[in-house]
Amino acid sequence: MTQRNILVTGTSRGIGEAILGSLAGHNVVGHSTRGGDGMIAADLDRPGAAEALWSEALQRLGGRIDVLVNNAGIFEPAPIQAEHDEWVAAWERTMRVNLTAAAELCRLAVRHFRDHGQGGRIVNVASRAAYRGDSPNHWHYAASKAGMMGMTKSIARGYAAENILAFAVCPGFTMTGMAEDYLESRGGDKLLADIPLGRVAGVDEVAETVRWFAIDAPDSATGAVIDVNGASYVR
Repeated sequence: MTQRNILVTGTSRGIGEAILGSLAGHNVVGHSTRGGDGMIAADLDRPGAAEALWSEALQRLGGRIDVLVNNAGIFEPAPIQAEHDEWVAAWERTMRVNLTAAAELCRLAVRHFRDHGQGGRIVNVASRAAYRGDSPNHWHYAASKAGMMGMTKSIARGYAAENILAFAVCPGFTMTGMAEDYLESRGGDKLLADIPLGRVAGVDEVAETVRWFAIDAPDSATGAVIDVNGASYVR
């Protein structure tokens, strides 16, 4: 197995932590807002944080990154009854963390892959919400993930000839702390009834899908999206 140099964002828990485990044997740098445990600290809500994260990862990985995995994201409510400024602030924060920071890292990755002339891979962790939408309190979350899908497909189409490949994974509910809290707040049994498989996905299932795209997927799969949602949304 050829070792790859990989940057994964949002690895402090849940899916990101599982992705790190799935990539054992490769040279992987993780990220979280506060850092620790060898992860790079970067608050992706802040201007310049994504670029600083990329630079630090590049230094740690000896000047070469082969794979970027954009997993970092937030899922915070923005109810329409909130004060206008509060509602707009929630939208802007979600867009910055879920989409703009990911876009910055994708841009840096594409430029880096081009400079090295060997290509590279980008895997974006989106959501079924990109296609299905989300709750009335989470328009912005769905919009951010839809934007990530459009970006992924644009990268795949635009740079395939240079062996720069882009993929996306769209989980539904996944058994992380964030999903558990949401399931409880929305009446878990009712939500589970909407999943034909009868359960939410495990983080290991999402991580394995990410790992396959990052390492083993054939080049011709560029632009592909894999749903991991128990058939709660099928396209």
